[in-house]
Amino acid sequence: MEVRELDFSYGKIKVLNQISLQIPKGKITTLIGANGCGKSTLFHVMTKNLRAQHGKIFLDGKNINEIPLKQFAKEVSIVHQYNVSPNDLTVKKLIGYGRIAHRGFGKKDKEQDEKFIHWAMEVTGITELKDRQISDLSGGQRQRVWIAMALAQNTKILFLDEPTTYLDIRYQIEILKLVKRLNSELGMTMLVVLHDINQAIQYSDEIIAMKDGKIIAQGSPRDIATEKILKTVYDVDLRVENVNGNIFVLTI
Repeated sequence: MEVRELDFSYGKIKVLNQISLQIPKGKITTLIGANGCGKSTLFHVMTKNLRAQHGKIFLDGKNINEIPLKQFAKEVSIVHQYNVSPNDLTVKKLIGYGRIAHRGFGKKDKEQDEKFIHWAMEVTGITELKDRQISDLSGGQRQRVWIAMALAQNTKILFLDEPTTYLDIRYQIEILKLVKRLNSELGMTMLVVLHDINQAIQYSDEIIAMKDGKIIAQGSPRDIATEKILKTVYDVDLRVENVNGNIFVLTI
């Protein structure tokens, strides 16, 4: 996916300013930046939830504004930061909604739906939860269900907006390991929004740093995690340490 000279404003307030970037195919790319820098707005524009006033976004060479939503859903799956569903809905039923874009009326179509629903549950490790109601699940379990629903779409591109927010550290690590595994085993292209700098460093192939609606830098975690760049992005002095070849940012 490629973004060219994207502008977006809420009224007179410009939120995105001449954004241009490329999402490498088959890699995990993470958006970082302080609150209000434009990460979520960019995410929503790239996933067709918002439409930019200027600029273009291309998917396989085609402007996404010209791609119907149903076709877009066959190419790109999305896990939003805030997800709501009826509390009495079962896990399997919710995951089944991921097949809507592909749903037909024949027996073969239904068999395909079942195949991908069961596969998505197996990959995310929630098969034993299939008959549980969403309201009975923990935060980490619910997040895996939403990811499973996205996987049931059977796309090659997955967008995740702050998938670890409000989760304790155990579930944060579980989700990020799952993201890494989906990328390495299935070759999925991923765009992830994260707040935790060290998690972005450890689990990303590429990092895009934003500030005030602009791209400050894009590159490998080692290229982005420098004291100079982090100072520019967050307006705070942060120490960067190399421990046994791994980069860590000291945030205290």
